[in-house]
Amino acid sequence: MASSDVNVRICEQEILKYDLEIKALIQDISECTGPQSTLTDLNADVKKNFHSLRSRIQDLEQMAMEQDKESDKQTLVGQVEGHRKQMLSNQTAWRKANLASKLSMDNMDKQSLFNGSDDAVRQRKMTKEGLAQTTSNITENLMNISRMMAQQVQQSEETITSLATSSRTVQETNEEFKTMAGTIQLGRKLITKYNRRELTDKLLIFLALALFLATVLYILKKRLFPFI
Repeated sequence: MASSDVNVRICEQEILKYDLEIKALIQDISECTGPQSTLTDLNADVKKNFHSLRSRIQDLEQMAMEQDKESDKQTLVGQVEGHRKQMLSNQTAWRKANLASKLSMDNMDKQSLFNGSDDAVRQRKMTKEGLAQTTSNITENLMNISRMMAQQVQQSEETITSLATSSRTVQETNEEFKTMAGTIQLGRKLITKYNRRELTDKLLIFLALALFLATVLYILKKRLFPFI
């Protein structure tokens, strides 16, 4: 066991530390007279220490299983069993301490109720008034949220209506553009046809003029030079 003596001692020291911390917390719980939040915090610390203690005991048990000598193994196994018994004892003491703390707090509450102290009555009154005010605030907040949601719904409806109107306008504009495009295309065809017809008319006029001039020249030739 010489090679693992250091690890075993460290594990034993941590087990002892957690055991002492648990005992101190159990003592604080048994003496706790409130409030409930304090008792809750103490119990949370105890749970955390129990978890760490259980983990280290398991580590020590694993070290025991890894020992070469049977005597060393049995020694550590005995220590593990002792620590587990001590842990069970602490758990029993923990439950008793919680019972004692709760009994003490219940007794204090009963004593305060029986005494009918002004502070207790005033505290209960303030608590009721606080609850009433809180309820009123929650109701008002819910009403405000409801109004805001109604406004949002109305705005959404207006937005949807506006989008639908815009969509129709875009569609109508698109149809107008298509109609204008058809008109422009038709006009372009007419202009092209007109230009072609104008060119044909010019060509016919030119041919008629040429024929006329040729006829005139022929007549002049016959009149002026009949023997040619």
